Amino acid sequence: MKTLITGGAGFIGSAVVPALMNEGYDINVLDNLSFGSREFINISDEHFFLADIRDYDRTKEIIERVNPEIVIHLAAIHFIPYCNQHPFEAADTNIRGTMNVLKACGSSTNLQRIFFASTAAVYPVYDGALAETYILHPLDIYGLSKLTGEHLCREFYLETGIDTIVCRFFNAFGPNETNPHLIPEIEKQLRSGSRVIQLGNLTPRRDFIHTYDMASAVLHLLKLKNPGYETFNLGRGIEYSVVDIVNSFEKKLGEKIDIVIDAARVRKVEREHLLADVSKLKDYTGWEPVWGIDEGIGNLIQSW
Repeated sequence: MKTLITGGAGFIGSAVVPALMNEGYDINVLDNLSFGSREFINISDEHFFLADIRDYDRTKEIIERVNPEIVIHLAAIHFIPYCNQHPFEAADTNIRGTMNVLKACGSSTNLQRIFFASTAAVYPVYDGALAETYILHPLDIYGLSKLTGEHLCREFYLETGIDTIVCRFFNAFGPNETNPHLIPEIEKQLRSGSRVIQLGNLTPRRDFIHTYDMASAVLHLLKLKNPGYETFNLGRGIEYSVVDIVNSFEKKLGEKIDIVIDAARVRKVEREHLLADVSKLKDYTGWEPVWGIDEGIGNLIQSW
């Protein structure tokens, strides 16, 4: 099916693009390359559009030209510290950009499905596994902008009747990460040769899911028959602490790694837990993750 992926040259997009291409999808990518890279994806220039979703006229022109059956909307500013430092830019991209994409899609004659990448940041602090029905209460501008995107998608579905899937991504890891999240930050310090690494908070636990598993889940969701409007969590359903991640690097490197607490990296406000209940996704699609932390980190180390 003819597919347009916004943000397709980014971290998660670079896993989704080849996964869909391998299944025969006709892939087109719209990306402004502010965080992604053209080198991350192997598609022809005829299928790649350098553009910013904040530019409505250009976005509409591309959607009209591609005339997609599926639009996968990944484009966003999603590194939370950056969003907090640049709240107007984050809101402009994540809210107005989404409005532009949906408005342009609304006049499409061929569109059958929208897939919107939301986030676990729409949830409040909670110590257990979060189901899709749990109360929504973002703690930061990123979560708020994505929750607004969800409301826009709901409105789009009610107005058009076009199948709309909202997928709340938990903590992604894998190749082509361009933001200094935990795993790429550890990787960066280790690749420099140091075996004494500086980190901040050590107790928070996160549901880390490999981007290859995420791409597989996206593919499964695209194949759902007549979903209407549905929301799904996308995580692995397992929490890992910072120390667990460092231990995995130790195991795969076969070397001892020491941690030093860097006061400048310690967050004063921090979630202690963020865990996905992914039973709905599994029940609807039969999807199962296959990449564990050890396998994923081993794959990263092999590329050094």
